[in-house]
Amino acid sequence: MKSIGVIWQAAALWLACSAATAAPECIVPSKPAGAMDLTCKLVRAGWNASVQEDSQRMRISYVPGGVGAVAWTALAAQRRSAPDTLVAFSGGSLLNLAQGKFGKSGTGDVRWVAALGTDYGMVAVRADSSIHTLGDLVKALKKHPERFLIGMGGTIGGQDWIKMAMIARLGGVNPKSLRYVALEGGGEAFTAMQAGHVQVVSGDASEATMMAKAGGVRVLAVLSERRLPGSLANVPTAREQGFDVVWPIIRGVWMGQQVSDENYRKWVASFDRMMADPQFAKARAQYGLYPFALTGDALTAYVNSAVSAYGKQAAQLGLMR
Repeated sequence: MKSIGVIWQAAALWLACSAATAAPECIVPSKPAGAMDLTCKLVRAGWNASVQEDSQRMRISYVPGGVGAVAWTALAAQRRSAPDTLVAFSGGSLLNLAQGKFGKSGTGDVRWVAALGTDYGMVAVRADSSIHTLGDLVKALKKHPERFLIGMGGTIGGQDWIKMAMIARLGGVNPKSLRYVALEGGGEAFTAMQAGHVQVVSGDASEATMMAKAGGVRVLAVLSERRLPGSLANVPTAREQGFDVVWPIIRGVWMGQQVSDENYRKWVASFDRMMADPQFAKARAQYGLYPFALTGDALTAYVNSAVSAYGKQAAQLGLMR
């Protein structure tokens, strides 16, 4: 397996070479098919609908590695003032920041542009699994934890781990007894489950929405306050099944710290216009996201508050570095 250092060097070289392009770019800090990918695709759909020149159409690039750390570090080193480079982030990114998984970086090391919507955690198995409810899963984990590999985007202490740990603890299962497989994003986790390499996925509702369209997936629970509309409308919440776990996930984009105020404000204004368009609401729903819109200073304040809250939660779980 390539080391993070080798991957970062390749990513940094690619970022430096691609900086010359004038077309706007959205960077996915994970492999394709996960929720980060969906975020950039939503941004691209909204942006491309507003431009006339093919040369100004947004492109998507992938810089996986380190559960977002590689893209964060590479951009900070190579594209800090790039006026047309956006990077997808999620609540998981903020959790990683709070735990120090991006090194010494803090929320002030980038400029927070827009939050496009919110997602929710979920737990899924294959459609042919003998597990049909969250209660079934917890009972099986309590009896034979060694039989279930749980695929998750990220590592121990990441949001996918915390979601499953909270459910297990409420069911009387020691989270440390569970077997996890750390993967690079939700798309890879679902692929691993379909191939039989893991039996459970702790991930996000938007990912499950996309995967459910292809079949072969049974979503056991969504971690929302109430049932979600759309293709997951028949999936009960964890609360309905006796597990009081709610996990919302903000999704959005940021850009380099040294981007000029003028260019930053242009992007903020562009997203304000984009998200006010009724067509954007339809596109957001198609990508499995739910209403939540913040930009500029309001988003920055939200991010600072969220990272502080995540830090306190991580400290309580003994996860701080």
